[in-house]
Order: sequence, then structure tokens, then C-alpha cells
Amino acid sequence: MTQKHEIFIDVVSDVVCPWCFIGAHRLQQALSQCADIQTHVRWRPFQLDPSLPADGLDRATYMASKFGPERIAEIHSHLEQIGAELGIAFAFDKISLSPNTLNAHRLIRWAYAQGTQSAVVADLFKAYFVEGSDIGDSQVLADIAARHGLDGEIVSDWLADDHDRAAIEHEVQSAQRMGIQGVPFFIIDGKYGLSGAQPAEQIVQTLRTALEAQNAG
Repeated sequence: MTQKHEIFIDVVSDVVCPWCFIGAHRLQQALSQCADIQTHVRWRPFQLDPSLPADGLDRATYMASKFGPERIAEIHSHLEQIGAELGIAFAFDKISLSPNTLNAHRLIRWAYAQGTQSAVVADLFKAYFVEGSDIGDSQVLADIAARHGLDGEIVSDWLADDHDRAAIEHEVQSAQRMGIQGVPFFIIDGKYGLSGAQPAEQIVQTLRTALEAQNAG
């Protein structure tokens, strides 16, 4: 009988990246097809733009400056089509701010110890892309924390100081040194890298390759 091994899946992502939201859904699809494989998902921080101010910038102005209004409309339409196929109701018109995501990543880090990291990540994606919430706001983050087993008051206190700020910044810099320039980026079993919001089938194939390599070893 083949022994079951736990395979770690590190997902480098940013919670204001729509492709990371899509990638998270496709990862869940893949995991549902691999019930015979023991997996452990860990979410790693990446910031698409760490230079954003703590209180964010007007999203329409910010995105127009990066891509131009016409290009943004095309991108949103394409994402909405893909999202609909996955059950994601992107509501870009509700998003007023482009936030700095450093504090959101701090919350994700703290959720790991509670075993609710994936649930917090999912809630952050939903809050931003579906509800249009400002996930750079400390109260929004504390409310999400409280829904997933963390003490909202403690989280508020930690967000008010530098608790784990340096650790997140170091991880982001480490990802960049590894050559990760775009997200999502999946690191499977510490050996196999998948760049982008890969189809579930590709993730499944890589998981099975990793499992075969473990069994062979």
C-alpha cells in the first residue's frame, strides 16, 4: 500500500491581485480532485505595489495611470468572464481604493497559527473584489480576524504597532530575490514551481508528480 505523504503548497500572492483570487479558486478545485493526497497550504506575502501609501489611493485614478481607461475596461471584462465560470462575482465598480496590503498580509500571517489562514485569505479576496471593502483599513481587518478565530481587539492593537511588519517585508523581498515577479506563484513540495493562475488540471498533475517523487524517494 502506498504511504501517504503530506505535500506542502506555498502560495505566493497578493490579496489585491484578481489573478490570485482566480488562482485560489483553481487551487481549491485541484485539491478537491486530490482527496487521496495529504496537502498543507501556506499563504506567502507578495506586494504588487509596496509604495502605495498606508491609506491607499483612489483606484480609478491609480489604475488609469498604470494601464489607461480603455485597457482597464478590457481587463475587467476578461476577468469578469473568467470569474463567472468559477463562481466569482467580481464587482470592480464597487472598489474605490487601491490599498497598501502590508497589514492584510500581517493578518494572514497571524491566522496561520489559528489554522484559519486559507479562510482569512478567501474572506479578504471576497471583501475586496466582491464587496469593495477597504482591506487596508484596520477595522475591516479586525472584523475579518474576529470571524476566523482571532481576537479582533488584539489584532487591532498589533496593527497599530510594528508587530511582524519587518517579517512580512523580509518575506516579500525574499520572494523577489527568488525571481518571483508575478503572482500567484505556487511552490509545491519545495521543488516544483507554477507561475500564474494555472488550470486546476495542471496543479493536480504537479501534485501527483510530487507525490510520486516522494514515494520513489
